[in-house]
Amino acid sequence: MQLDIRPPYTISHMRLFTVDAFTDSAFQGNPAAVCLLDTPVTEQWMQSVAMEMNLSETAYLHGDSLRWFTPATEVTLCGHATLATAHVLYSTGAAEGQLEFNTASGTLTVNQRPDGMITMDFPAKEVTPAEAPPGLEKALGATPVRVGKSQLDLLVELESDETVIGLTPDITALNAIDARGIIVTAPGSKTDFVSRFFAPRVGVPEDPVTGSAHCALSPYWSARLGRASLVGAQLSARGGLVHVTHADDRVHLAGRAVTVMSGTLHVA
Repeated sequence: MQLDIRPPYTISHMRLFTVDAFTDSAFQGNPAAVCLLDTPVTEQWMQSVAMEMNLSETAYLHGDSLRWFTPATEVTLCGHATLATAHVLYSTGAAEGQLEFNTASGTLTVNQRPDGMITMDFPAKEVTPAEAPPGLEKALGATPVRVGKSQLDLLVELESDETVIGLTPDITALNAIDARGIIVTAPGSKTDFVSRFFAPRVGVPEDPVTGSAHCALSPYWSARLGRASLVGAQLSARGGLVHVTHADDRVHLAGRAVTVMSGTLHVA
């Protein structure tokens, strides 16, 4: 018997990268997948690839259109995957100078400084005081000093960076909190402030380094510390640094990135 082993579909070839963002060392910072699309694809396909990659975010760039998917859903703003995408374009020679990405959060402008650090112009997310939701303290295992809410997330200030480092929250209980994610923060002993970010509702139990959370952390700590330019350390197991500058309704995020892997995605 003769077998027909031809694939029942047309193979396309798309460039795929894994990039560690907000770090200058491999295997630190926040890993993101970056897919450079050579043709339009469906949302279902993008979601399927994001599930396959199983990273906190997979970014898709088609022309100047940039979208981000977690393994569970599409999100409207993502800092580390934007940084990773810009890093891919700059490091491969595909682009230079100022970049403009068309996204669900409007036009995001990106530049590369002479020292190699990449800066991103993002919308600021002001934090307003809020009551602690029922069950928050028990879910975190720590007592909040202050609680606030931004457009996307709940922000919880704790007493110290040691408290933030030592958190072992109940992720299932945090999933019941009505917010995209929970930003936990405190004054820093080595940086201006520290944070961790938990977002089980969008399929990310803990994000290693979260650019979009710093859109809220920047105006919050700028008001508290009286300075526009600050450095934040995200204290996940991988860790990372985010340089922020608050300017009216915008936040300038800056960081470095490292390409860990590149290849070809073979898809139907």
